Amino acid sequence: MALFHFSVSQIKRSAGQSVIAAAAYRAGESLFSERYGETNDFTKKGGVVTSEILLPTHAPTEYSDRQTLWNAVESAERGKAAQLAYSFDIALQNELSMEENIALTRQFLQEHFVSRGMIADYAIHQPDRERGGNPNPHFHVLCPIRPLDEQGKWTAKQRRVYRTDSEGNRLRDEKGIALFDAVATTDWGKPETLEFWRSKWAETVNEALSRRGAIERVDNRSYQRQGIDQIPTIHEGVAVREMEAKGTPTGKGNRNRWITATNASIRDLKGKITALLTWLKEVRETPQPPTSPSLIELLQSYYNQRNRTAWSGKAKLGNLKDFSKAINYLTEQRLHTLADLEGKVTSISDRVDTLKGAMDSKGKRVKELDELLRYAEMYGKTLPVFEEMSHIKFKGRQETFKTSHESELRQYYMAKRKLTPYFTETGKLPLKLWRNEQDQLRQEQAQDYEAYKPLREELTQLLKVRHCTEIAQRDQPHTEPQSRDQHDR
Repeated sequence: MALFHFSVSQIKRSAGQSVIAAAAYRAGESLFSERYGETNDFTKKGGVVTSEILLPTHAPTEYSDRQTLWNAVESAERGKAAQLAYSFDIALQNELSMEENIALTRQFLQEHFVSRGMIADYAIHQPDRERGGNPNPHFHVLCPIRPLDEQGKWTAKQRRVYRTDSEGNRLRDEKGIALFDAVATTDWGKPETLEFWRSKWAETVNEALSRRGAIERVDNRSYQRQGIDQIPTIHEGVAVREMEAKGTPTGKGNRNRWITATNASIRDLKGKITALLTWLKEVRETPQPPTSPSLIELLQSYYNQRNRTAWSGKAKLGNLKDFSKAINYLTEQRLHTLADLEGKVTSISDRVDTLKGAMDSKGKRVKELDELLRYAEMYGKTLPVFEEMSHIKFKGRQETFKTSHESELRQYYMAKRKLTPYFTETGKLPLKLWRNEQDQLRQEQAQDYEAYKPLREELTQLLKVRHCTEIAQRDQPHTEPQSRDQHDR
């Protein structure tokens, strides 16, 4: 199944990160950091298919060497909280060969990164899947945040734009200091640029899938923006996927199967409603005879015709039961005309939308809680690593520890940042409250889904009425319809 994933973060010193360590880890190489005087050795890391540095024409050729490039970046950034590089994580496709995925990666980076003057250090990974599960090919890209000028020298990330009054005079604060705004010298960090890249990557992948003759496609938009009326599945993670691949059901796997079945049921309901409303619109736009028969009269005509052609008493009895059931439904619902029928379908449609909105709202909160619990688990696993680092007194040893535990510390800082607003006064997370709320919301979602069942039965009955009515109208004796003007008077 084709999938879309395209995310970006930053490598920055304020998070205790080293861009040398990040580059070494992604490429599976051993790189020496001149800033910290340490070697970051990840040569034993598996799963790295290939890596390469793509340079714009004005970049020094020596930057094609990974150690030279990233030491130069570290040297150019002097601040203790400096932002060093953009880090992209992008999914590749199992439907394409590795050669095709590599070619796509290079094509995309050349066209959309390097063409903007960016240096792109990429590494393609395909982790070992011996324990089962689908392959997960993807690639990482590191791009220095500080741009190069035309002479290949590192230049400013931002420039000052002074604020002025209507006459062009600089505005100043109470101390007489000129006011200014710091404006980025490139558009690399703008949200609209990221959105452009995401859309272009989707186009690139879909073109490749089309050339392959594959029917799968990816879409960079969320379900809501795609107009897909669908409850999103929850994140499973590698461990869950591997257990599911071995045939061991999991809680998250069961939940996603329920969501998938629910989405299919909702799509079926929506399809039936659309079919009925489309038919009713066509009937409304068709000139009608001066006196149109009621729905019950049309059903009577339909079943009389069926009984005339029935071959056995059993068939006639079945027709009588169906007719009685349909008549009882129309009588109970007070449906006498096609206008009544249209009103009923619209009412059911509104009810479906209301239920769907309630389920969506609860599903969104369930997903938020699932993410919080996932970050909480990540935080719990990586907190001991951070505490161990914090107890190291000597800076050199601490930096060595940071380098060797770069991945765990990156996860710790990310989880801590996400969870900071939720810590209680005692320094704990409300995990029990989150789990209880999640269970309650799931029960309510299940109750909402149960409310779909009578609506589905009603729609099935209405579709039968439509079928019978269409045939009965077709078999009615032909009379010259009134003109539209006469009909409206």
